[in-house]
Parts: sequence; structure tokens; C-alpha cells
Amino acid sequence: MTAPVFLVESLAGVRAGGTLTLDGPEGRHAVSVRRMRTGEEIVLTDGHGSGAHGTVAAVEGKDRLTVAVTELRTEDPPRPTITVVQALPKGDRGELAVETMTETGVDAIVPWPAARCVTQWKGERAAKALGKWRATAREAGKQSRRLTFPEVADPLTTKQVAALLADADFAAVLHEEGSAPLATAELPAEGRIVLVVGPEGGVSPEELAAFAEAGAKPFRLGASVLRTSTAGTAATALLMGLTGRWG
Repeated sequence: MTAPVFLVESLAGVRAGGTLTLDGPEGRHAVSVRRMRTGEEIVLTDGHGSGAHGTVAAVEGKDRLTVAVTELRTEDPPRPTITVVQALPKGDRGELAVETMTETGVDAIVPWPAARCVTQWKGERAAKALGKWRATAREAGKQSRRLTFPEVADPLTTKQVAALLADADFAAVLHEEGSAPLATAELPAEGRIVLVVGPEGGVSPEELAAFAEAGAKPFRLGASVLRTSTAGTAATALLMGLTGRWG
């Protein structure tokens, strides 16, 4: 079993052969929840591609341990990057979408309050919901042993999503009436792929027109229609294979 991953603010100045202290909420989780013990392997990451691999050298109290660093590793930047614009699902299915897309390897997630979304983020609810998405991405990143956690952006309007699509190297909208399957798309080897996942009620004609004007074509995944909370994960997995990032 691979070593568990914990998040630290920074790994600046850390060197192999040195030590690093893990405390605060992450230290409490390591000591009191995971019950890490002296001699066990552990990985500390900044969530931005750097990781310190080592062993637990000492445990203090309920929320503090010292790590003897044996090796530093960095992840190469992904090529190409995959961004999913996720329409807001109902209830906690948004966190489910974020969790599984993170586990699959998505690089960025953009919340999108589409016209046909039943759920709309407003006021304090928006800040709370966005915080849950970001916390979910962080925990899923650790659980899946990633060193680079996906960015969860602030919500974008349809106009802002169109601008994001126009700037992409490949832009697509998942749509059940798409004339071509995503599996046959010509994907770039570099740059950024941006994929739009609509709400349960579908992408409106006005939104489709705005995205088409920005250069995003409609594609279908397969014969079955997936829920918005699972479509992004399925599409990310497909793209990871097609681009060679899973290989």
C-alpha cells in the first residue's frame, strides 16, 4: 500500500536528509485519526506538484509528528491540462463530482450556474458551497496520492465560460445530441482542454449558441445519458486515456 499523503503550506527549504514537522489539523489527522507511528512511511505535499517522502521519526501528543525526509519529488506539469466546467448539481452530488474527477486526474474545475440548474449559489450559500468543493478536492487529492491538487475556481457566468472556451486549445460541450463521440475527437498534445458538463435539464439553446461561437463543439460520450455528477468523471477518464496521460 502506498504511503498516505498530508498537506503542508510549503516545502521551501526542505532537503533530503532533513526533518519536517507536521502539526495543526493535518498533524491531528495523521496522529489521532490515521494513528501514524514511528517508522511508518509518509508523504507531505504542498498540493502544487512537490512532495517530501520520508518516515515518521517522532510523534508528539495528539497533533504533531516529525518526518525524516528521505527524498523530494516533483510532478511534471500535465500535458495537456484538462479543465471541466461543471454545472451545479443538486444537493451533495456536486461534491461527488469534484471528488471523483479529482481521483481521475482532472486539473481544474469551474463551477457554472447554468440557466437550467435547479441549484443556484447566492450570498453566504455560494461561499459555503464553494468551500465544500475546494475542501473535497483537497481531501480527494490526498486520498488519491496526488502531489498536484486540482484548482476549484470561482463560479463563472455563461459569458465568462465562453471566454474560457475561446482561449482553449480544444473546447467541447458534452451533449446527448452531439454528432460525434468524444472518443473520436482530435485532441492537442499540449495546451489546455476545456470541457463543459451541463445540468440535469441540459444546456439551453442560448448557451449552446454562445459556446459554439466560442469554438466549442458538442460531443457525446456514448449511447447512455449520464447524470451531470458522473459525466465529468467519465469524460475525464476518457481524455486521460486518449491523451496518453494514462499509459
